[in-house]
This record gives sequence, C-alpha cells and structure tokens, in this order.
Amino acid sequence: MDYALISKTGTRDNNEDSVAAKVTGAGSLFVVADGLGGHGKGEVASSIATDTFVRFFSEYKGDMKDFIPEAFLAAQSDIVREQESQRASQEMKTTCAALLISGNTAHMGHVGDTRVYVFQRNKILSRTHDHSVAELLAITGEIKEKRIRHHPDRNRLLRTMGITWESPQYEISDEFHLDECQAFLLCTDGFWELCNERKMCAYLKKSNTASGWLTLMIGEVEANGSDKDMDNYSAIAVIT
Repeated sequence: MDYALISKTGTRDNNEDSVAAKVTGAGSLFVVADGLGGHGKGEVASSIATDTFVRFFSEYKGDMKDFIPEAFLAAQSDIVREQESQRASQEMKTTCAALLISGNTAHMGHVGDTRVYVFQRNKILSRTHDHSVAELLAITGEIKEKRIRHHPDRNRLLRTMGITWESPQYEISDEFHLDECQAFLLCTDGFWELCNERKMCAYLKKSNTASGWLTLMIGEVEANGSDKDMDNYSAIAVIT
C-alpha cells in the first residue's frame, strides 16, 4: 500500500483543514477534516477530530469493524469538551472523513462534505454522499450531480461535528474488500470542487504512485483555482 497526503491554505489567511495517517500492525488509518467557525475555532475542531482518531486507533483493542463509529463518538465528545472549556458552545465545528484498512477490508465513514472516493480500474466505484443541501437536491433529482460543485447552497451543511447530536450524525459506508479496490481518495470540498471526477480518474490512470497521482490532482486544483478565492484544500491519496 502506498499513500500521500497534502493540506494547503489556498488564498485564505489560515488553514482550518487537518489530515492524518497512522499505520500500525492492526491496519492503516487515514483521516481528513475541514474545520468551520472562523477565528481559529474551525482549526481547533478539525485538529481535535484527526488527533482523536489517531490516538484512539493507537489504543484500540476492539473489533476493527466497530472502530470508525466509536472513533467518531470519541472525537465528537472531545470537540464538545473543548468548546465547554473555552465557553464556545457549538462554535467549533468540522466535517470529517475516515478510511480504515484492516486486513483485506476497507471501512469508511464521514460527516459533512469531506468525501471518500473508491476507485477500481481507473473508474469511480463509489463515493460518500455529502451531508449538504446541494447533495440532497441531487439525490432527489432536483439538480444533476455535476451541478453540486457550483450550486449556491453547496456549502450549506446538514451535519457536522461540534454541534449537539441528539443521535449519531456520522454515516458509515459499505465495506469493501481490497480485491475490489485500486485506490482511495479522501478530500475536502476545497479539493474536489476544483478537481472533478473525470480528472481524478484520468490522473490515476497516468500514475504509478500515490504521490504522483496526488501531484497531478493538486496541479488541477491550483490551475482551476488560480483566479478564484480558493478555500483550504486537503487530500489523502491511497493506492492499494
């Protein structure tokens, strides 16, 4: 397995994204989070999310199929606890996507519009569905999926970490056997909005390494965002 990661500020004043990777004898964990809230609070929320996932993974003794749900709950609790200590109730929010590869199985989960893509034969086999107004409109058929990137409500999120959860807000994806998967991509909206799925697949076909694939996609993001107010953009590329 080969992986590479990136997290850049774009044209913003600070980077509220966080990325993390942890490889142990139990498996390989990859996490990407996109903080919301401004004034440094989003940055705190995203870093708590990724840090908690990594710490929890380092200590975890349970069944790996249960890790991602339990890690989401632990990270949510840590964010809320930090909010309380800073008297910043529900001001520290973040999206989050996680991929755990253990043995021959890939486990995935997400909250918000940070995505996990699964590729096979240089095509997209699956992707997570954003918890956003624009994604909901696409699911109900009111807009085409390709319009999500430019829809005025694309940044209106329906679920995040750091708000009060009356019930768990994370979504767990179907498991994949590694024989079914050529590669994975975890990325924030600042990344996938500027690198469409067709380009992701074309660049994967050209690449033999995760870093090579990610470098080509970063070039696409930066070229398409050169005349725009670019959000932070972060990603982890994994080739199995």
